[in-house]
Amino acid sequence: MSVPNEYMHDEMQSSFFKQLNLFDWIFAVLLVAGSIFAYQKYSHLMDGYEVGILFFTAASLIALGWLWKPMRALMFYIAVLSLFAINLYGADLAAAENNFFLKYLFSGQSATMWMSALFVMATMAYFIELFTGNAFTGKVAVAMTWSATAMGFIGLLVRWRETYLHGADIGYIPVSNLYEVFILFAIITALIYLYYEKKYETRSMGAFVLLVITAAIAFLLWYHFERDAAEIKPLVPALQSYWMKIHVPANFVGYGAFALAAMIGVAYLIKDSVVKRNPNGLVASRLPSLDMMDDVMHKSIALGFAFFTIATVLGAMWAAEAWGGYWSWDPKETWALIVWLNYAAWLHMRLMKGLRGPILAWWAVIGLFVTLFAFVGVNMFLSGLHSYGEL
Repeated sequence: MSVPNEYMHDEMQSSFFKQLNLFDWIFAVLLVAGSIFAYQKYSHLMDGYEVGILFFTAASLIALGWLWKPMRALMFYIAVLSLFAINLYGADLAAAENNFFLKYLFSGQSATMWMSALFVMATMAYFIELFTGNAFTGKVAVAMTWSATAMGFIGLLVRWRETYLHGADIGYIPVSNLYEVFILFAIITALIYLYYEKKYETRSMGAFVLLVITAAIAFLLWYHFERDAAEIKPLVPALQSYWMKIHVPANFVGYGAFALAAMIGVAYLIKDSVVKRNPNGLVASRLPSLDMMDDVMHKSIALGFAFFTIATVLGAMWAAEAWGGYWSWDPKETWALIVWLNYAAWLHMRLMKGLRGPILAWWAVIGLFVTLFAFVGVNMFLSGLHSYGEL
């Protein structure tokens, strides 16, 4: 006799909640309390949609903390240090120049610089472990990656407060320009990688994934020092919308997952090539199995595709509100569609046609360049309704 699907679903839900312990519920209560506190303190700056985003985010973070326990410690440190920095500011933006902790550690710019340095050092540590096999160096690399991710989040959250200290009419969520979204890209890519590192219990993919993060950091630093990109400026009218708070983060989960898949694709191609010449060599023995890397590529692209699809739908809804139409074949929209079709085809060929091997790895790598052009190249070389995003 078959078991009804509804019964199986209820049993799975019941089993999941039975696994939760006291600390899980304390974590959930603290997040709800924090959300209520944020609402009471800042509700005068929110509209109805933003209130909904606040509590939906809290629910999502609770679920994430339940399913992936290390996230709870990360959230704790981010919350404590961000609130510490915000409290040091008070109502005086000039405090960043006079307070030691703000000037050298926890202001928006200082935290971002620490994030950058930690990611670069973590990349070197991962490569050292990859070539030497030194486990302690690998543990240091993991710790620095977690620390860099925390500092990136702290930098964005404190910068959020700094925008409002410039003026209530200037304040905005810091995901509105290339400087801010490159920070977002780095920390989201790192988080996705750290999840897979723990899931597959291997650090040998870290050198490759952190390499693309370091490349993003290099651009971020160039953009910061050459274009003074860290300066807080009022948003253009098109970006003064609650849609930005959900469209941009969803987009960058997609971008981060696609970048991770591409770098795993590079590792796959290196191992596939090396194994044919020297199956017992150093690189062949240190890198994960081809099957494992194929699985990580698939799961990363599936995750990225899901979030990129959501972001594209949200972007169309935002366009309808801002410009009166869901789709206008603007260069940014057109290239977003190209990215979506590229990864839809990748998933179709793997899932429906059973395609495996180097061709999918090459496809993932080439897909990163397509995505990179949609992300940055369109801003550099093309104009359109999204021209406010030009370099």
